[in-house]
Amino acid sequence: MTALILASQSPARTKLLTEAGIGHTVLVSDVDEDAVQARYGVTDPHDTALLLARAKAEAVAALPEAEGALVIGCDSVFEFDGEAHGKPYTADVARERMLRMSGRSGTLHTGHWLVDCRDTEAADDGAPATGSGATLGTVTSAVVSFVDMELAEIDAYIATGEPLHCAGSFTIDGMGGAFIRTVEGDPHAVVGLSISTLRGLLAQAGVRITDLWPVT
Repeated sequence: MTALILASQSPARTKLLTEAGIGHTVLVSDVDEDAVQARYGVTDPHDTALLLARAKAEAVAALPEAEGALVIGCDSVFEFDGEAHGKPYTADVARERMLRMSGRSGTLHTGHWLVDCRDTEAADDGAPATGSGATLGTVTSAVVSFVDMELAEIDAYIATGEPLHCAGSFTIDGMGGAFIRTVEGDPHAVVGLSISTLRGLLAQAGVRITDLWPVT
């Protein structure tokens, strides 16, 4: 069976894969996101999402544990008023952002990067190579529109701790879903990993997503 490694510690991403029937393991990268961005200079939110997804995937792909597997790295960046919003980390930042977002819309960009770590050379017994050598990625974006939020609601949400470690200060698959009016685009991308995008990347590496489903 083809092995897939998710280069992310996000519970939401691994839950998405699990519920989609996609077998995988988790191997977290030790990527310093600030250092990566500083190295490549200022980029727009769309490109930042792809840059960080690639950095995470390639960091895990370089580990011995990734040998013979496919590695998928993801990163999400929320674009609002032309600014890139990652994780807020503090209540004050989350509150300021959510007050601005109330009744308005922004774009959630999720970068995906796939690295094929399978063998690209034929085996000694003449068996064909299993790997494509692919290292490729893309960004899937969705426009998220919010309801009008009351300050008391925002403070209650922040008090749960949920928005502090989420790109844009919100989730769609948790308590934050109460504040989302509509999503234009793939809702899975808003969670943090587009299953259909993953399917397309796998296809370019010569793998069907059904190869990752459990054998029945």
